[in-house]
Amino acid sequence: MTVPRVPGARLRHGRVSLALSFFVQGAVFALLVTRIPAIQDRYGISDALLPAFLAAVPVLAGVGSVGTEQLVKRVRPSRVLRCAQPVVCLALLAVGAVGSMAQVVVALAVFGLSVGALDASMNMLGVSLQRAYGRSIMLGFHAAYSLGGIVGASLAWAGAHWQLSLALLYGPVVAVLVPLALIVGRWFVDRERQDAAGGQEGAAAAVAPLAMRLLLPLCLVMAFAYIGDSTVSNWSAKYLQDVLGSSEQLATVPYNVYMVTTLLGRAVGDLGVRRFGAVAVVRTGTVVAAGGFAVVAAAPGAWAGMAGFTLLGLGLCVIVPQTFAAAGRYAFERHGPGASDMAVARLNIFNYVGFLIGSPLVGALGDAWSYRGAMLVPMVLVLVTLVYARSFGAPEARYGDGYERPRTADVG
Repeated sequence: MTVPRVPGARLRHGRVSLALSFFVQGAVFALLVTRIPAIQDRYGISDALLPAFLAAVPVLAGVGSVGTEQLVKRVRPSRVLRCAQPVVCLALLAVGAVGSMAQVVVALAVFGLSVGALDASMNMLGVSLQRAYGRSIMLGFHAAYSLGGIVGASLAWAGAHWQLSLALLYGPVVAVLVPLALIVGRWFVDRERQDAAGGQEGAAAAVAPLAMRLLLPLCLVMAFAYIGDSTVSNWSAKYLQDVLGSSEQLATVPYNVYMVTTLLGRAVGDLGVRRFGAVAVVRTGTVVAAGGFAVVAAAPGAWAGMAGFTLLGLGLCVIVPQTFAAAGRYAFERHGPGASDMAVARLNIFNYVGFLIGSPLVGALGDAWSYRGAMLVPMVLVLVTLVYARSFGAPEARYGDGYERPRTADVG
């Protein structure tokens, strides 16, 4: 199967615009998760009911990702992303501005469904752009997401510091991000599904069967990584405030620290993959992340806890982008770009499986046992990634740098 050629300038524009899209999503998500205590207080959501709210969003996001797998057979991923991102931003505003618990349930449902479509289509475009470049760039997109998370968490800190209402915090941000998302969407670059010479071949590749069992190791790695990530995003603020005795203002900092370290790790991660290979990078990240959870569980105070979240960011940051990249390579190698999109959409579901398991699991263990003990469970699950790290290694054995070259024939 021939890899489509895209003009260099168009590729660069597509790379920058997609990075900005990742940035917008990082900011929006951080603004939601770092203000969970404020959302809980505004709508009178009890501690017992909060895990159900946190679980509903990834469930609906998984539904959105499944729907996107079917949708992109007929509609380009860039169009899905252009439509989904403004909806996600507006749903965030609704979460902070509506007047009742029933209305916030609807707003969170819309947020979840549209986030599933956004995450799937965004990573589809990232994988296809990386293939067109012929070298590792996927970690760079996720670094842009981390940068957005830093900005969003910083704005959340400012909102808590100046005691701004959620509507007053979210309103101006959404007023900036929605036009930005609409503008950058004009320069997204899709893979070419059909051309004059090979339209039938492209159509066939788009519907080629994909063996889910061969993706299972990567799916498990994705789920375990997001169990760890969801522990930070959903519970770090409450952990620092309720267990380590920090103020509400300081409780917004751990997620910000986590995002800073994920930004740093991802900024150099592509170089690490090219130099040492994906297997070594994933293994190192796994061990560092497990160490971070151990520090958080044993932390005597808030600052020690933040040191643990720092290690968590450095460790977990490389796993998810490499998992998307590995799944895309595997599927493209066998069935072409259509199968690559299918693999990304299916793998993305396990993003939400991790969130679905992680948030209620930590909450339940924290209530029944202790939140310190609960932090050891994601540590053990993340360590299981070491068993599956070799799943990232097959392309390196062939090409040396972990990224496959354009080829004229399919590999069976």
